[in-house]
Amino acid sequence: MTTMPSSRPPLRAVARADESHQDLVRRVHEQIIQKLDVRMLDALSPDESRRQVELAVATIIADMAPSMAVVTRQAITEGVVHEVLGFGPIQPLLDDPEISEVMVNAPDAVYYEKDGVLFASPIAFRDVDHIRRIADRIVAPLGRRLDETAPMVDARLPNGSRVNIVIAPIAVKSPMITIRKFQTDRFDVEDLIRIGTLTPQVAGFLRASIISKINVVISGGTGSGKTTLLNALSAFIPRHERIVTVEDPLELQLRQPHVLSLEARPPTGESSREFTQRDLVRNALRMRPDRILVGEVRGIEAFDMLQAMNTGHEGSLTTVHANSPRDALSRIENMVMMAGLSLPERAIREQMGSALHLIVQISRLTDGSRRVTHITEVSGLEGEVITLQDIFRFEGQRIGADGHVDGKLVAMGIRPAFAEKFVRAGVSEVWMGTPERARLS
Repeated sequence: MTTMPSSRPPLRAVARADESHQDLVRRVHEQIIQKLDVRMLDALSPDESRRQVELAVATIIADMAPSMAVVTRQAITEGVVHEVLGFGPIQPLLDDPEISEVMVNAPDAVYYEKDGVLFASPIAFRDVDHIRRIADRIVAPLGRRLDETAPMVDARLPNGSRVNIVIAPIAVKSPMITIRKFQTDRFDVEDLIRIGTLTPQVAGFLRASIISKINVVISGGTGSGKTTLLNALSAFIPRHERIVTVEDPLELQLRQPHVLSLEARPPTGESSREFTQRDLVRNALRMRPDRILVGEVRGIEAFDMLQAMNTGHEGSLTTVHANSPRDALSRIENMVMMAGLSLPERAIREQMGSALHLIVQISRLTDGSRRVTHITEVSGLEGEVITLQDIFRFEGQRIGADGHVDGKLVAMGIRPAFAEKFVRAGVSEVWMGTPERARLS
């Protein structure tokens, strides 16, 4: 650590002045930059880096305001540590395990999601330049550009969290940061039953479907829990199978021993090649997979996914951003058409009708809860229309006196056409199962 004598006069009036907490953090931070070689902190362990910053802050505060209250001193120290080593004002939100997403819309407009509900935070940035500096700090270790020629970044942080940053000229009023935190506590099917996302009966049916190699699409809106559900259902894949995952970015946490993970990569420089999800799906087919899991189909890789499902890679799973099972089919059809293969609509729908077996619709309801609302079979093509039939449907939806949404998943009494696969796989007895039967053995 290198230090320099302070060139500023002692600011003993700081503790008495009517300055905000942010002003104090800013003034101490400015001196930290002078006193510490901040770049050298990267070579130290996290604990040692923090200790060095805390020592420097203590020295500065002793010079600035030796009579500063202990509580204020601790708050200033923590704020400066966040500025130097973390992501500034939003670091406490990121450290809170109950918060799942953090959104910075403007210096004085910071929001967070907790238990599926958005809240306004009292946390604020000083100005747009402060947000931009934190944005640069976020992307610097990722090797990604963030400037007027590349004003959008969508990436994965080293801890697995997803970050999206938008700056000018795209973001007109202020840089915007959205961080979806990586959930280290993985939900399993029993957890989803406990919180009401699934019922034991539906869990048993889905277990039978996964074991029987039914191709499954999980459909839902933003933040509805698609990836969480995909993670939970993946536990039903037998442990001896070879699984290849394709994601952008990496989020799945499979527990089987034979998992190969591929992650799409944008170009990071003039000579760096882009690797799209379509490239990875095509490559996955050459890796002798028993199953292919695509975290979310968003573009022309949908065509290759259908091809894989139709050519011996049954039991594949993916998610799609859509608000209903019918909407999910429309989205996939549009993505296939983006491949530019000039296929007639009927040919595309024939591919979809034979490749896709089951759509699981999950929704985030008005009370913030995530519920599976439809288990829908793709039953084939009639004329020009892909036919669907609900096997389970969420009914009786109403908002109770406590603000929670009431309702339940009800079996429609329909035996799916692929039920014969359950018999061949020896799981015909579990599709009406219990939580114990839904557990992966």
